[in-house]
Amino acid sequence: MEGWTGCGPGERRWRPVSGGGALESDAIELLRALIREACVNDGRPESGQEIRSVRVLQRFLAPAVATGRLETQVLESAPGRASLVARVRGTDPDAPSLGLLGHLDVVPVDPEGWTRNPFGGELVDGEVWGRGAVDMLYLTAAFATVIRELALAPERPRGELVLLAVADEEAGGEYGIHWLAREHPETVRVSEAISESGGMRMGRHVAIEVAEKGSAGRRLVVRGKPGHASIPYGAASASYRVGEVLQRLGEVAPVPQLGELWGAFVDARIDDPVLAQRLRDPVSVDAALPQLGGIAGYAHAVSRVTLSPTVLRAGATHNVIPAVGTIDLDIRTLPGTSDDDVDQLLAAVLGPLAAQVEIQHLRGWAATASSPREPLFAAIERAVGEVAGAPVVPIMAAGGSDARVLRELGIPAYGFGLLAPGWSYERYREGVHGNDERIDVESVALSLAALRLIVRERVG
Repeated sequence: MEGWTGCGPGERRWRPVSGGGALESDAIELLRALIREACVNDGRPESGQEIRSVRVLQRFLAPAVATGRLETQVLESAPGRASLVARVRGTDPDAPSLGLLGHLDVVPVDPEGWTRNPFGGELVDGEVWGRGAVDMLYLTAAFATVIRELALAPERPRGELVLLAVADEEAGGEYGIHWLAREHPETVRVSEAISESGGMRMGRHVAIEVAEKGSAGRRLVVRGKPGHASIPYGAASASYRVGEVLQRLGEVAPVPQLGELWGAFVDARIDDPVLAQRLRDPVSVDAALPQLGGIAGYAHAVSRVTLSPTVLRAGATHNVIPAVGTIDLDIRTLPGTSDDDVDQLLAAVLGPLAAQVEIQHLRGWAATASSPREPLFAAIERAVGEVAGAPVVPIMAAGGSDARVLRELGIPAYGFGLLAPGWSYERYREGVHGNDERIDVESVALSLAALRLIVRERVG
């Protein structure tokens, strides 16, 4: 296998060493190295500093670059906010161009909530510990391992394989995939792609993400009459009106909208036929949700538009009755939901309070979806079946990922992975952004094995 060898303070170089299980070991060691770079993205433009992990990838890919088969580019959207694009060109211009979209940044941690160093990249009892292990450095490492293997192969592939290891996914991608698509569109020009948010087990099925909800942020503005807080008579505090709106939002909820993916989820996850029937009925689905245990939150999220109040503001000084209050809403939409639909939904939810509320639009994006009838999805299905002996189920992600940018460009993109048995959706969600985040070696090996089969089928 290969491993890191010291070559000076703070520096590592990739060199071959003897051993077995080379590809799996390569991916594990690369994962550990990426965790140690601690590219924490807290939303500030100067955070992330993904250039550190880009340098790790450059050293890892150097043997393939030396052959002339692998082309790499490092592109910085701002100082230190770097993405790496690596490309193996094929012999047939009509063959697929497969993109492997991974991100390099990770979310912040609360060190007090961790049993081990969140940036130690420790390998303990068959598990790699560290922030980003699940989201999504294990896949980024697998992607890099496979593209290096392809570049070092004796023959050139028929199609093209492209690694997009990007910055800033955790804060929306403005310094990563969005910037690349806008400023360097040729770098993201692929015919199909795989990324994160797949591989968890839904019953005996393996979940592959084909869609993700959109975001339609709104700010609700309510107004009152200011006054001195010591003489409240005659004033009308905006704080009370904020409370009235919040109460209304808590009492009135959007109705379920059960689509094609909902039925596939129920079929895969629910064994009880009576419960399954109740879940397929929009009238009874909400009453049935409590019977789903840990997956009820996911089921609730993907079966409707959700409205979540997140930031409240009213007043700035303790002795002044505030004239203006605001409520920021995180609204997650289903495919096909327009901005007008969201505003109409809000008006319906607010009911008699709607006339007293100004609705302002915040940042958002449409829900996206790729058809599960594309050739790439079929290749994923075959690979998962061969490696794990399991069927797949197409699912919708409740959150967002960089894959939506490719879908917006008309590129079919799927959330991939093949986690070990026991990795239910609930366990996966606990690992993403949670304390003591870690991934087992078996899951890395399974994902790598399935990925190699997909690459072999799609690009040769």
